[in-house]
Amino acid sequence: MRRDRNHACVWLWEPVLNETWYPEEFAKKTRDIVAQEYPYPYCYSGCDREARGHEHFPVLFTHPYFDGKMWHVEKADSTITYFTREWGDNVDDWGSHNSPSRVARNWEEQPMLVQALHYANPHYVYTSYDALCRTPRQHMGGCLWHSFDHQRGYHPNPFYGGLMDVFRQPKYAYYMFKAQRSPKKQEQLFETGPMVYIAHEMTPFSGKDVTVYSNCEEVRLTFLRNGKSFTYIKPATPRGMPSPIITFRDVYDFMEDKALAREQKQSEVWLQAEGLIDGKVVATHERFPARRPEKLLLWVDDENVALKADASDFVTIVAAVADGNGTIKRLNNYYVKFHVEGEGRILGNAGVLANPAPIKWGTAPALIQSTLKPGKIKVSASVLFEGSQMPVSAVLELESVAAEHPLVYSEKEAALIPASSTTGLEEGTAKSDAELKQEQLLKKLNAKRLKEVEKQQEDFGEKK
Repeated sequence: MRRDRNHACVWLWEPVLNETWYPEEFAKKTRDIVAQEYPYPYCYSGCDREARGHEHFPVLFTHPYFDGKMWHVEKADSTITYFTREWGDNVDDWGSHNSPSRVARNWEEQPMLVQALHYANPHYVYTSYDALCRTPRQHMGGCLWHSFDHQRGYHPNPFYGGLMDVFRQPKYAYYMFKAQRSPKKQEQLFETGPMVYIAHEMTPFSGKDVTVYSNCEEVRLTFLRNGKSFTYIKPATPRGMPSPIITFRDVYDFMEDKALAREQKQSEVWLQAEGLIDGKVVATHERFPARRPEKLLLWVDDENVALKADASDFVTIVAAVADGNGTIKRLNNYYVKFHVEGEGRILGNAGVLANPAPIKWGTAPALIQSTLKPGKIKVSASVLFEGSQMPVSAVLELESVAAEHPLVYSEKEAALIPASSTTGLEEGTAKSDAELKQEQLLKKLNAKRLKEVEKQQEDFGEKK
């Protein structure tokens, strides 16, 4: 609290561990410490509603839901402010982790559509975004669990519930949430303003229905195969979430695409979504079926933040397989190998599928780390097995800048940093008997931890 109490972004403290049993006197003592460390107005503390000592806290964490008629919180107290610390996850049990919220980006369209719908407004009663929007002011909000895919400690599987994957590549749910923002452009915020996004890739396996996310008043979808257009008009005063998911029924049919392709009329098949405000088009998004893969695309995903030459900073670069028009070929099984020259190196090697990297849902990201010297970095990307009929390779140049502050490090240790990553497994990677025994022991310990976590979640009602 002493470290962070002057940060303007801090508005609520959680001084005790969540989903943990502790004595009531301990809970009260931690709440008193908050008041001592920050004896000013607008300082609040929160804890689980089921926890011992919760009566000492002005904010309690709970899970409201909407049943189609009204919002519900079991045994709600009109004198208490409620907040949802974590919402969105929906696992069957805490060992299996099957959930409509947990979707790897490379599982393709249908799972990502289900994830976005689950977070927004599913057909079952759940603490969704729509339900949170319908609560009275006594319930002041909630935090989605979680923004990004990640690997936490207690379970062997990664958490796939993020709106983006671990490399910050967006899933469909990202655009669904983006559509909930105001269409007004705000210069201080990234990617604000009117938007429209077609969550449909026009592959042979894509559904007939076309889903669109938008924060505009009206959305017009045109399928230029036949010039037909479909229009959605948002309710003037929508209840619940600001921008419901838009579904245009029975629009796409691959067999019609095939018929035109056989006639060499591939360019006549595409989807166009237009977002309108006050009758004017303010946002547009187009989709085209991906044709024969012809080239690699390569770009840096840095959100305009310069790479610092401190040997610690790194940036994501993304390689994608595309057709001749630049449309990403989502469905392919290529591997991409990266080569780096200059003041940078790739993090990881073939042992962790970093280089060569498998294409997943059309792209293969890699992490480029800086050296201690600012300068140019040249990155080349090519498919693993090159040939005259394979996609053409791509080259990208970026530049690192000097660190803002003087660097303190050991010259001897700095000399040990590899200039570049290897492209294959290191020699001598065979595990010893001791290492194998250690792995078996950790496996048993992890299994025990899983059972403990599952029991803890049951105690706090997280399975409901």
